[in-house]
Amino acid sequence: MPLKYSTARFLTSAPTLAKCPVDSGVEVAFAGRSNAGKSSAINAITQQKALARTSKTPGRTQLINIFSLGDDVDRRLVDLPGYGYAKVPENIKQEWQRHLSDYLHRRASLKGLVLVMDVRHPLTEFDLDLLEVADDRDLPVHILLTKADKLKKGAAKNALQQVRSRLREWEDLISIQLFSSLKRQGVEDVHQRLDSWMEDETGVAG
Repeated sequence: MPLKYSTARFLTSAPTLAKCPVDSGVEVAFAGRSNAGKSSAINAITQQKALARTSKTPGRTQLINIFSLGDDVDRRLVDLPGYGYAKVPENIKQEWQRHLSDYLHRRASLKGLVLVMDVRHPLTEFDLDLLEVADDRDLPVHILLTKADKLKKGAAKNALQQVRSRLREWEDLISIQLFSSLKRQGVEDVHQRLDSWMEDETGVAG
């Protein structure tokens, strides 16, 4: 049976890995540059308007925000701090990056990563760094090329093909799709990917 992502609800926020819930069950984390539309994507995927807080000022998400699927605290969605754009002091930015790295490297219950990129500005240095981390621990990654509605259909398909071509070396670990929160384009595809991770405790992409 497909999981009901519309039942997602806020569980807790954690400033560090040590403050996260018990490391058991299955988690899927969402990461991305602060202006890539990550919060809007989470809200579209869960069919909620404000589960993940959106802001006109990118970089406001400074905590690891964790959501359970209804009462099932063993299946969780995780909204990681946005990176690479926030207008904050450099020392704070470096602290965020350290906590992000700790979580990605050490969280045993993390079974998959949804990496959110603006289709018009994909594969930034930060995105590639994150893919390297995922590769280090053999963590499957599903890339959402967001704001696909901002491009004409042909241009969006070309952008998708270009990203696939650049990431060919990681094709065994990565899946990629176009996505639009505004048009709800690609939501069902994300649900299928999440289902494969949530149901398969080995974390192997289905």
